[in-house]
Amino acid sequence: MGLLKRWIMHVDMDAFFASVEQRDHPELKGKPVIVGGQGKRGVVATASYEARRFGVHSAMPGSKARELCPQGIFLPPRFDAYKEASDEIHEIMLHYADTYEPISLDEAFLDISGMGTHYPTLGAIGRAIKAEILRKTALVASVGIGPNKFLAKMASDMDKPDGLFIIPYGKEKEILAPLPVRRLWGVGKVTESKLLEAGFRTIGDIQRAQSGALSFLENQGTLLKRLSFGLDDRPVVGTREIKSIGDESTYEKDITDPVVMEREIAIHSDVVAQRLRRHGLMARTISLKIRFASFRTVTRSLSLEEGTSLQEDIDRSARVLLKKIPLQEGVRLIGVTASNLGPPMYMESLFTNDREKKNRAAKAMDEIQARFGKKALQKGFWLEEKK
Repeated sequence: MGLLKRWIMHVDMDAFFASVEQRDHPELKGKPVIVGGQGKRGVVATASYEARRFGVHSAMPGSKARELCPQGIFLPPRFDAYKEASDEIHEIMLHYADTYEPISLDEAFLDISGMGTHYPTLGAIGRAIKAEILRKTALVASVGIGPNKFLAKMASDMDKPDGLFIIPYGKEKEILAPLPVRRLWGVGKVTESKLLEAGFRTIGDIQRAQSGALSFLENQGTLLKRLSFGLDDRPVVGTREIKSIGDESTYEKDITDPVVMEREIAIHSDVVAQRLRRHGLMARTISLKIRFASFRTVTRSLSLEEGTSLQEDIDRSARVLLKKIPLQEGVRLIGVTASNLGPPMYMESLFTNDREKKNRAAKAMDEIQARFGKKALQKGFWLEEKK
């Protein structure tokens, strides 16, 4: 996959607000859901793909949306629910890149240049993050991968919804050429009108423009010329300090067996521990999140005397917390989170050498999995899950 080359991924959630509503209210699936647009001056925030077939789109006045789609189901936004889903998705992104740049609640850039040792192809990385987002949040993402941020963003729009598109090195000009000029960053209605009036209809037209032909756009003309060839040097800027690292799953069938719950906690604890080690961090606080079949959510936390990045410590703590939560109904979600993070520090004690040995063994296992794949060496509870 060209390990020495720069590769950027853009993850864009499909019809995010509307999809969260359809997920949380199954009776809305397959129906034209429109979030926002209430009142005389209301504006559509997001429309489901069922509503988009009628011409409804974001930023459209609610009155126009009702005219186009009178059977539409208009809902007020639930930003707390969208923020919670967004946080879960951003946590998943940290599995695939040390640096990611959130653009909004439903999209972000990831620098995946160093992931070649974990996945055989770019497509494999894209499929993996899409599958994990779907499995853990029941939401669908479109993914674009390219040599830079602009191309990754363009790629994520190529095959929506549920898309995965890659723009490889050397194919930038060819792929961009037939697209309309409005697809370029910075081209709004005013600039598009100017370009069309000057005879520039496709990005290929801009590629072929003679020197000075875009001078009517002043400095923007130079930028659009560069973008038309897929040139973009901006790095992915990580704007988020890692304050917690977690892993959780929502289950198709509610869990009632305590043994199964403990196995799931063990698996999540292992994922969290691996990610802590990958980022060179240890955690002093462990939290367990349980969401019941009724959607009631309970979170419990405890603090450790010494920071840890070991699965057995996190697992032990989470099991203690599980005993403090009355299990009176089925469980639909289990999550384990590590917080109060910091660099590795060891207290001088009789157990220091033992802990150092365990950490070395855990890191050795990480290295084997990174080199030969996660299935090359696994703990027993992972194998139990597959039986």
